[in-house]
Amino acid sequence: MSALTFLDTNIVIYANDPRDEAKQQVALDLISRHLVDRTGVLSSQVFQEYASVALSKLRQSPAVVTHQLHLLESFRVVLVEPALVRRALEIHQLYQLSFWDSQILAAAEHAGCRHLLSEDLNAHQFYVGVECLNPFSASPGL
Repeated sequence: MSALTFLDTNIVIYANDPRDEAKQQVALDLISRHLVDRTGVLSSQVFQEYASVALSKLRQSPAVVTHQLHLLESFRVVLVEPALVRRALEIHQLYQLSFWDSQILAAAEHAGCRHLLSEDLNAHQFYVGVECLNPFSASPGL
């Protein structure tokens, strides 16, 4: 089995945002690949953030958002529970990251992911044993 990879919220948002066709295609390819390979991981936080952005900024209808959420349930999903919130606080203090980025890292660590795909953190940096990769950069390292 290939290594597990956590997909940050921005991957899901770009997959649903036609305003940047290049990023949308990269995001769609990543989602498809990790669904087929069964190597993709999301957290309940990603579901919440996607739904919020999809409704407000992307102006997707509730029906479309609901449909997308059902599709995303095909990924392995980490539920954000109290112990994970405490771990996020530890990561926040250790790396001086935003709480929300720390929460994503805590979920990726909890799931045993080798990589986190995100444009929000330093590419090729390891946090709590998880390497961050920016799939939209010139050298994503994927």
